Amino acid sequence: MTLAQEFQARWQDLFPGLMGVQMSEATSERVCATLRVRPDLCTIGKILHGGAIMAFADTLGAIGTVLNMPEGARTATIESKTNFIGGAPVDTIVHGEATPIHRGKTTQVWQTRVTSAEGKLLGIVTQTQIVIPK
Repeated sequence: MTLAQEFQARWQDLFPGLMGVQMSEATSERVCATLRVRPDLCTIGKILHGGAIMAFADTLGAIGTVLNMPEGARTATIESKTNFIGGAPVDTIVHGEATPIHRGKTTQVWQTRVTSAEGKLLGIVTQTQIVIPK
């Protein structure tokens, strides 16, 4: 089983599973996933809600942190900033790719680019994760 499949199985009954996040890659250098834009994840205007974009990106950055911290440590998001660039209409697929900016002993910073299936930039999320020792 790949790391992406392991995370997929672990969160199936948690919020990322409820949202429908589908992992495709999970390494210490890059975390990738997709999300289908369902009507229940949209605004009244039938585009993906900004909170859904943020939650999607937060999930990927947290996984990246988990893959780079000591065994037994825990993590939590302590700061997150989102720039919304474009909208994703209902019944489309968005892609997320998280990469590290900083991987320290006590904090990590990850940036997630959220794009449409055609590669159009929809948002950039930069988050700081605290690493909590065992």
